[in-house]
Amino acid sequence: MREHRVQALLMGGQACVFYGAAEFSRDTDLAILAAPENLARLQTALDELQARVIAIPQFDPAYLHAGHAIHFRCQHPEAVGMRVDVMSRMRGVAPFPELWERRTTFEMPDGTLCDLLALPDLVLAKKTQRDKDWPMIRRLVEAHHFNHRDDPNPEQIQFWLQELRTPSLLIPTARIWPGEAEKTSLSRPLLIHAITGKEDDLTAALIEEENAERLRDRDYWLPLKQELERLRMNRQ
Repeated sequence: MREHRVQALLMGGQACVFYGAAEFSRDTDLAILAAPENLARLQTALDELQARVIAIPQFDPAYLHAGHAIHFRCQHPEAVGMRVDVMSRMRGVAPFPELWERRTTFEMPDGTLCDLLALPDLVLAKKTQRDKDWPMIRRLVEAHHFNHRDDPNPEQIQFWLQELRTPSLLIPTARIWPGEAEKTSLSRPLLIHAITGKEDDLTAALIEEENAERLRDRDYWLPLKQELERLRMNRQ
C-alpha cells in the first residue's frame, strides 16, 4: 500500500496489536479513501498482491460509499491466502479525510512505516454488535490509560472519561479530574455514577451503554445485509 501511495489506514485486530491490546487476526483490515485516484492506486497494489474478490459485493466505489466491506484473498507467493478487507465508511466514525489527518504512524523494526487509525477512531470503529469487540475496546483504553496516567494531557483525560469501560479505573479518573468528568457527563451520563463512586450503578450503566451501541449497529447494518442478500440472489 505504501509503495503505491495508497491512502489506507490499518484497523481491526492487527491495529490493536500496535496499540498494546493483542488480538490474533489473520485478516488485514484497511480503511481507504474511496476517491478515483486512490482507488486506482489500490487496484494496482491489489494486482501486485494477486488479490481477488472472494465474496459479495464486487469491487465497486458505490458499495464502498454505501458502507460495505470488500473482501479480497491474496495469491502472491509472499502473501498466499492472506485476506484483505477494505472499507471507506463506518458507523459512528469520521469521514476518511479526517481519519487520515489524525492518523498514527508506527515504525516497524525493519524501518517500514505503517499508518493506523488513531486510537479514538479505532475504539469507535470497534463499537459493533460483535461480542469479541467489547473486551477489545476495554483492553485498548486500559492499555492507553496505563501508558499515560503519570503525566496525561487534557486530550488523553477526555478520551478516558469518554471511553473507559473499567469501573475500577473510571471512578478514580472521575475523582481526580471532577471538573472534566462533570462536563463530559453531559455527553456520557453514566459518569455521574463514577463521580459519586457508585460502582454497581456504574457497572449496570456500562452494560446498558454497550447494549445500546450494539442495537444501533444492528440497525445500521440491517439495510446493508438486505442489499447483500439481494446481490446473492441475483448472482444465483
